[in-house]
This record gives sequence, structure tokens and C-alpha cells, in this order.
Amino acid sequence: MAEDRSYIDANTRERERMRALVERLDDDALTAPVNEHWTVAGVLGHIAYWDIRVLVLAEKIDRGEPWAPGDAEPDGDWLNDSTRPLIHAIAPREAAQFALRIAEQTDARVSELPLDRLWPRDPDSPIYAGRGEHRGEHLDEIEAALRARGSPPG
Repeated sequence: MAEDRSYIDANTRERERMRALVERLDDDALTAPVNEHWTVAGVLGHIAYWDIRVLVLAEKIDRGEPWAPGDAEPDGDWLNDSTRPLIHAIAPREAAQFALRIAEQTDARVSELPLDRLWPRDPDSPIYAGRGEHRGEHLDEIEAALRARGSPPG
């Protein structure tokens, strides 16, 4: 099977999009609401949380461990809801910068993982290397919220 690592380009594109956005935003914009539950910085922290999950799961590959049922992504919104207060407790600028650092680490890590341990080649794998899709979805939400409040995203 071919070594399709096209996700690397998509990850890089969305990570750099996130970097450009974070570098343009002032502290007021980072605290702006994206929706009724999340601020801009909170959404960036949410992205970091899910990237960290990939880093933790990648350690199982390093140890040669098989996937366990508990490695699967949980159903429902309860995990996002339970992490929201903790994520919002982080200073907005720090959350944004942390999200960028974690995105860099995650992208570097997934680019070197064996494809046969990643979804979809391994249908049991909880690791989806295409981090750019998740980031892009949330960056779109952030940009739309900023436009709606009269603060162009850049």
C-alpha cells in the first residue's frame, strides 16, 4: 500500500493558519465569545486538548501496545463539556500560545508514526493523523464569530 501522508500538508496549512490568527489577535479578541459556551482562547485550548490526546496515544505505539477499548474517542459532548472550565481557567494568551506549541509537536509526531497503526489503515486505531480537519473546523468558527462582532479575523 502506498505511503499516503497527504495529511501532513493539511496539518501544516491549518497549523500555520492558526499561527497567523493567534499572532493577529489582541487580548480582547482572545476573550471574545465564539458561541454560548466557548471563547476564542477556549476553542484554541480545546484544539490543544485533542492534539494532546493524539500525543498520549502515540506513546502506546512507541511502547508496542495494542489499542484498548478505552482508547476510543468517547461518544457525546460530555468530555468537551467537562474540560471547558479547566480550559477557560488558562490565561487566554497562554492558551493560544500553548495550542500552537502542541500543534507543532503533534504534527511532527504524527508525520513519523507508522501508517499501519493509524486510522483508516488500522480501523481500530484511535489516532486520526489528519489534525488539520479538526483545527480548520474550529478556526472557521472563530473567524465567523470575530466577523460577526465586527473584528475581522485578519
